[in-house]
Amino acid sequence: MSISRREFMRLMGLAGAAGMLPSSVFAAARQPGDLYEVPKFGNCTLLHITDTHAQLNPIWFREPNVNLGLGAALGKAPHLVGKAFLKQFKVQPGGIEAHAFTFLDFDKGAAKFGAVGGFAQLKTLVDRLRSERGDGNSLLLDGGDTWQGSGTAYWTRGQDMVGACNLLGVDVMTGHWEFTYQDTEVIRNIEAFKGDFVAQNIQVREEALFDYRFADFPGFNEDSGLAFKPYVIKAVGGVRVAVIGQAFPYTPIANPQRFIPDWTFGIEDGRMQEIVDKVRASEKPDLVVVLSHNGMDVDLKMASRVSGIDCIFGGHTHDGIPAPTLVENKGGKTLVTNAGSNGKFLGVMDLDVKDGKLRDYRYRLLPVFSNLIKPDPEMVKYIAGVRAPHQDKLTEKLAVAEQTLFRRGNFNGTFDQVICDALIKVKDAQISLSPGFRWGTTVLPGQTITMDNVMDQTCITYPETYRREMSGTEIKAILEDVCDNLFNPDPYVQQGGDMVRVGGLDYVCEPGATMGNRITDMQLNDGTRIEADKQYVVAGWATVGSQSPGEPIWDTVATYLRDIKTVKIGRLNTPKLKGVKGNPGIADYPLIL
Repeated sequence: MSISRREFMRLMGLAGAAGMLPSSVFAAARQPGDLYEVPKFGNCTLLHITDTHAQLNPIWFREPNVNLGLGAALGKAPHLVGKAFLKQFKVQPGGIEAHAFTFLDFDKGAAKFGAVGGFAQLKTLVDRLRSERGDGNSLLLDGGDTWQGSGTAYWTRGQDMVGACNLLGVDVMTGHWEFTYQDTEVIRNIEAFKGDFVAQNIQVREEALFDYRFADFPGFNEDSGLAFKPYVIKAVGGVRVAVIGQAFPYTPIANPQRFIPDWTFGIEDGRMQEIVDKVRASEKPDLVVVLSHNGMDVDLKMASRVSGIDCIFGGHTHDGIPAPTLVENKGGKTLVTNAGSNGKFLGVMDLDVKDGKLRDYRYRLLPVFSNLIKPDPEMVKYIAGVRAPHQDKLTEKLAVAEQTLFRRGNFNGTFDQVICDALIKVKDAQISLSPGFRWGTTVLPGQTITMDNVMDQTCITYPETYRREMSGTEIKAILEDVCDNLFNPDPYVQQGGDMVRVGGLDYVCEPGATMGNRITDMQLNDGTRIEADKQYVVAGWATVGSQSPGEPIWDTVATYLRDIKTVKIGRLNTPKLKGVKGNPGIADYPLIL
């Protein structure tokens, strides 16, 4: 980062927590009325959204009570929850920001402060900030996971979100779940997007280059083999800003490669360094930023290895972090941010850039409370239009929730348990497995569960279910593999999701153990121990390899909900944890050994 060492030391001296923005920025307990008063600073403003997951309307979203950090990540953002989070960032307990950033007293806060997000509200807020900063002085960045996560996104193949982002005024984006549509649909949507799509880490496979189907796509570079533009230069407030894209590195592993057979992904931090060096030498930008979908831990490691980046605007792990982390590398310092999910937050980075260098900055992560922001009429009309053809299906009433149904957290969530219970009941299975996705909105106690809610939890392009026999050894191997993806000491090996959810099965997990030794004491709900060579009937969904034969998961869940009428979780198959006592990334978790 081109900020001077003297300025870095001044900021560090002011900081309330090592490596964080000065605590004074977040110390005051703001009231709802002045939540969106963000004084203009500097000459360049970068606005950032990420992981909206196709949530066009306001929603509820409960933050996690478990986001474990181990080893070097222990006690550091983003691995802080509840009171530890409030203390680190000096957020007033019980206030509107405490509700936005933590799970604490969620039901009470939801009733008091209302829903969050909504593209119509986001549009009003973005327009206000851009107007206050003046024409041409701001840039809106979208970190991806935008075209997936709702029924309308699925039925329109992401086109509803392309239109919404065009109306919102997104200037630059990168992607992840965007690549779970067919490659032809990806190309079509990018061509319809009015901004720039950038990704330096997506390459066309060598064997596909000879007869590449998208050779006429403007982003493709035959010489480099890159499928999309790696970066774009934007003029913002008289500042030349280079925005380099970093798509999710593990897309063909975490999601079906069969949809995008010609493209390879990866972290590619070596190429990132080459591009940063090339851009600085040839384009002479005043500011170099990376728009990333790595996940925050991967961004922190990349920032320590790649020099010359001023800011990383990160996504994928859904971490709403109210202050950037300053990371030192051989070339200087880099600011790393992450802006939450579901349209719940808008990151505002005001920068003072002079003589080709970043001199100073101010950062705010604004919670988007729908009750406090007048919805933009044009966006309201657009949203109503894209939902209208599907309204009857989306509004079908399936059941009533008797408790809060949520997903986010390293281990099981209550809506995840609903999905797992549905698989066991409808598929007549002993055990169920459901992916540890971090998207999925929250349902409040007393709220009617509609098909819209179910689609928010399950809507992917590979939703087919399965029912088959697995041995105890196979089940353990699945749990161990996903657990390593989550808790491997090297962030570059982590894939950023949460632990696979289970139904009908309890186990003990030691996150800090080595691969193959984290999962023990597996047993069925009745206490019967899982035997290695015995076969068990397992139901699940979202297979990444070949397509499963069963119905879409939303049909299975809908059938289950129509039958039971009301939802109250009788048994939550959450594992007992070992070795995490005192970890500030876990709170209100009774099953700690």
